[in-house]
Amino acid sequence: MKPNLTCILQQPFIFNNVIQKQRVIQKTILSRALNTSTVLSSEKLCFVEKLGGEDKGISIININNPATKNAFSRNLLREFRDTVNNLRFENDSRVVLLRSLVDRTFCSGADLKERINMSELEIKEFLHNLQGAFRDLERLPVPTIAVIDGICVGGGLELALCCDMRVAGEHSKIGLPETKLGIIPGAGGTQRLSRAIGVAKAKELIFTGRIVSAKGALEDGIVNYATVEGSSMAIAMNIAKQILPCGKF
Repeated sequence: MKPNLTCILQQPFIFNNVIQKQRVIQKTILSRALNTSTVLSSEKLCFVEKLGGEDKGISIININNPATKNAFSRNLLREFRDTVNNLRFENDSRVVLLRSLVDRTFCSGADLKERINMSELEIKEFLHNLQGAFRDLERLPVPTIAVIDGICVGGGLELALCCDMRVAGEHSKIGLPETKLGIIPGAGGTQRLSRAIGVAKAKELIFTGRIVSAKGALEDGIVNYATVEGSSMAIAMNIAKQILPCGKF
């Protein structure tokens, strides 16, 4: 029987009584995806997996820079933007998942260690390119899902907000903590957060710099689904599978 999470997704949370079931389904889905996918390059900081078989049409953007917890350096930004633009001009992707391969990390924002050595002109150029890359993701002509399984703060949340949908896993920590220092998120986070959850709730998170869990992100409306244990990848895959048979957008 094919894995089916429809009954689970009808609930606002995945509670303990279905955790074991979720683990079994998750292992089944991920093992099959691994066996049917084509990995373009596992050596890059950012690369695409294209799934095959009955999952054909699902593409996964993988970010993999454990040294910086996926913080955006110039190299990662360049590879990410190239990856997104390559997907834009291909015809075989029907839905795109964005995930991290770094344990308990989605994206920790900008690479501040690199930025400290940049000139003012280089910082302006970096922010311009970062904003452009995020707009490129936002404007992809297919549905996109951010798979948040860990730290998702600052530029990481701004990145996730560029996707059409978001799902959060057990270890998610989500927010814009730079606002505690009086720093305005530089890649559209304040605007996109307001559109996603409403102005009043967005102001609360921006003014306080509060970090929320997967459950808190679901309650605030930042994510579509959350799980209290394990990865949210199985949820994202189930949503993608429901999109595949639908007409093109």
